[in-house]
Amino acid sequence: MDTPETPQIYLITPPEIALESFPKQLGAVLDAHEIACVRLALSTKDEDQVARIADALREVTHARDVALVISDHQLLVERLGLDGVHLNDAARSVRYARKELGEDAIIGTFCGTSKHEGMAAGEAGADYVSFGPVQAGTLGDGSFAELDLFQWWSEVIEVPVVAEGALDVDMVRALAPYTDFFGIGDEIWAQDDPVAALKLLTAAMS
Repeated sequence: MDTPETPQIYLITPPEIALESFPKQLGAVLDAHEIACVRLALSTKDEDQVARIADALREVTHARDVALVISDHQLLVERLGLDGVHLNDAARSVRYARKELGEDAIIGTFCGTSKHEGMAAGEAGADYVSFGPVQAGTLGDGSFAELDLFQWWSEVIEVPVVAEGALDVDMVRALAPYTDFFGIGDEIWAQDDPVAALKLLTAAMS
C-alpha cells in the first residue's frame, strides 16, 4: 500500500457477515468511496465458512482493484487468492509471515498502543503498523493510542501507520495530519447507511 498525502481508507469487515447481503453492501461502499484495502476480520474459526466468505468478498474487491487481506489466517492467504495478512500479535510473526508469503504480499500488524512494538514490526518487514483504539473505551484496560504517538511516528518513522478503533469525526479530524490510513469498521457497518456514514468520516479528513 502506498503512502498518500491525504489518509486513505482501510475497511475492516464486521466479525460476523451475512453472505446474502454483505458482499452487495461492501460493493456499494467501494463504488462510492476510494478504498485502499479491505481486511477480512471474522470471529469464526470455521475454515469452510471463512473460505466461502473470502471467495465472495475477493470477487467484490478484486473486481474494483482493491486489495483484500485476512486477519491472522496466514495459511489461507495463498489458498484463497488473497493479497496478504493482518497480524494481531505485534512484531512477533512478521518475519515468519514475510518468509512464507514472499515480498509481494501485504503484511501488516496491530501493535495496540506500543511504540516499541511498532518499531520492531517495521524493522521486521511489516508494510504497515496499526495502532488503536484511538480513544479510551469501556472494553479492555482502557488504554488507547494517543495523538502524540501518531505525531511522533509521522515525523520519525517511514513505515505507513493505520489509526483504528473508536474513530469518530473529531478523532479523524485530529489524526488526519499524522496517519496514512484510517482503519474503519464498526464505525460504518453499525449504521443504517454505511456509504453515508463513511462520507461523514472522510469529509473530516480534509
